Amino acid sequence: MLKVDSIHTYYGNIRALDGISLEVREGEIITLIGANGAGKSTTLMSISGITKPRSGKILFEGKDITSLPPHEIVSLGICQVPEGRRIFPQLSVLENLDMGAYLRHDKEGIKADLDYVFELFPILSNRRHQSGGTLSGGEQQMLAISRAIMAKPRLLLLDEPSLGLAPLIVRQIFSIIERINAEHGTTIFLVEQNANMALKLAHRGYVLQNGVIVQTDTSEALLADNKIKEAYLGL
Repeated sequence: MLKVDSIHTYYGNIRALDGISLEVREGEIITLIGANGAGKSTTLMSISGITKPRSGKILFEGKDITSLPPHEIVSLGICQVPEGRRIFPQLSVLENLDMGAYLRHDKEGIKADLDYVFELFPILSNRRHQSGGTLSGGEQQMLAISRAIMAKPRLLLLDEPSLGLAPLIVRQIFSIIERINAEHGTTIFLVEQNANMALKLAHRGYVLQNGVIVQTDTSEALLADNKIKEAYLGL
């Protein structure tokens, strides 16, 4: 579904990604793990068109999307939930969700997806007229994920969904991510600092160090790898 081929991404003269390659197959959950500053968020932003690679290619279903602007990438079916959530704080929950569907014109489909996100996160239904900025951190993360679902993505990019959240809320968020994949068949690319939870959720994983992919395997194999345990799982 997605192929990242030897991309190099820079911030000025600082190289953030050093020729990384990876692939995402339709219907799976993959995760990219690594230390802070390894280039995980840059990888997602390169895919979604926010930060353009200086070289290399990104293909989505065989189409070269490397140079496309972000809104065209969204229209193809790729949507990112950014680190830090970045909801519209002055807008209501319902208005935030409407913003997620701004490229869509299928009114019945939009209504069905709105009902679906309110089923996933009933608290958002209860607070649909409340300003997004007044929600708790966990509720804002739920809103950010729901806003992305409203775009009807085929590939959902999730950047640190557990960041700053209480363990109970994190477990709830991860359960919903798994449900979105299982029920909607949405392919998910997860970047996550909590490597243990990410690998337990994902089918496959990639390990990123200093802008370079150094290891890839099934999640089970990575969870059992002693070097991974020591470096990322605190074991």
